[in-house]
Amino acid sequence: MATMLILFGLLISLLVSIDAQVGVCYGRDGDGLPSQQDVVNLYRRNGITRMRIYDPDQATLRALKGTNIELIIGVPNDALQSLNDQGAANTWVRNNIQNYPDVRFKYIAVGNEVDPNNGNSRYVNFVLPAMRNVQNAITAAGLRNQIKVSTATYTGLLGVSYPPSNGAFRNNVRGFIEPIIRFLAGNNSPMLANIYPYFSNPNSNLPYALFTAPGTVVTDPNNGLRYSNIFDAMLDAHYAAQASLGGGNVQIVVSESGWPSAGGNAATVGNAGTYYRNLIRHVRGTTGTPAKPGRSIETYLFAMFDENKKPGEESEKHFGIFSPDQRPKYQLSFN
Repeated sequence: MATMLILFGLLISLLVSIDAQVGVCYGRDGDGLPSQQDVVNLYRRNGITRMRIYDPDQATLRALKGTNIELIIGVPNDALQSLNDQGAANTWVRNNIQNYPDVRFKYIAVGNEVDPNNGNSRYVNFVLPAMRNVQNAITAAGLRNQIKVSTATYTGLLGVSYPPSNGAFRNNVRGFIEPIIRFLAGNNSPMLANIYPYFSNPNSNLPYALFTAPGTVVTDPNNGLRYSNIFDAMLDAHYAAQASLGGGNVQIVVSESGWPSAGGNAATVGNAGTYYRNLIRHVRGTTGTPAKPGRSIETYLFAMFDENKKPGEESEKHFGIFSPDQRPKYQLSFN
């Protein structure tokens, strides 16, 4: 009996270790970036075992063959309308999933940060039909139990985020997001959520944003839960918002989180390195969040490289953990 208990404990430890692996998002919106094969080699040299890509780039998929790197593959927003046709979704899955049996696909992110209130509002009506059609194609291909179909949302959909237990989606977002949440619940799929403490006015309390606060910063008055970092507060607000729309059991995978090294307030190499190191330590542990304790948090760092062609504010160009010449900006451990 003692031997069995020891073996069981070792198995649980192994499963926790596997769960706790941290991924890195691989964007290609920059000049002078390494080839896709060199990038995959860089992942492997650094022990990075999970990757997110934003479109079905064939060179990247070829480079991933046989590597055992788990992958989130994205359907770009401008492709969503085409996948409202079941035949087109079948073709997409055949060309980008079934043709790569040696790639470890984990999730398909059907759209990224589609929101009735931002520049992606024109895609709102296409997300759920595309998700359903991709799910149908995955099921027909016999891959339903291997690959989960989801979409990537973000904190901007929340109208209320404080206190975390009051988390709620904006009124004009609920009609869009509720059927997506129910789709995820019905298919036992996670929600992908991009969570950025950097964009939460970190100068108001930088230690709270960087995981360096010495103790409790916020106590939720509804339940007494204590928060020492805003990442947990943002994540729990997402969970509360989902629960109110039928998604109480829908897990959240943090599909992006990062900190820029230049280009904005508090955007320094020192702050970014502190954030990435502490984020990795936090999500790989089993502390979880105050509302969802006792678990690791599957998380993808944004991003592998600085991307000088990214649109938007200057800070958007400086989220890389590696420079384009493959030198690390920070000393991070993924093992």
